[in-house]
Amino acid sequence: MIGALRATAARLRQGADYQWGHAGSCNCGHLAQTVTGLQRAEIYRDVGGEWSEYLVDRCRITGERLDDVATSMMQFGFSPSELVDLEQLADPEVLAALPDGPRYLERNERDHVVEYLEAWAALLERKRAA
Repeated sequence: MIGALRATAARLRQGADYQWGHAGSCNCGHLAQTVTGLQRAEIYRDVGGEWSEYLVDRCRITGERLDDVATSMMQFGFSPSELVDLEQLADPEVLAALPDGPRYLERNERDHVVEYLEAWAALLERKRAA
């Protein structure tokens, strides 16, 4: 997970196409590209809208996830709530781990997304070392 977060942050820092309103190139969309190897258009097709809604969609009969993007992300180790927090840049623990201390980050600002991803990776590294 740490490597995926850092790779996603690096790709964004290097200027990868970023659009918060596009499910394939937003905060979660970029992490999904890293985790699944899918292109932004493929992710957009599967997600089809808001990640926060997409992550709770399940089959009414079986209760299973509806497609492979979400399943791949969960199997990789990310929980639905962590991904919703990533989309909104809202996890209080990650925000507290920011180098300059906790503060509000704009969910649709590339640099803020990079800061959040890097703080999350650093937080996971500290937890692993403890």
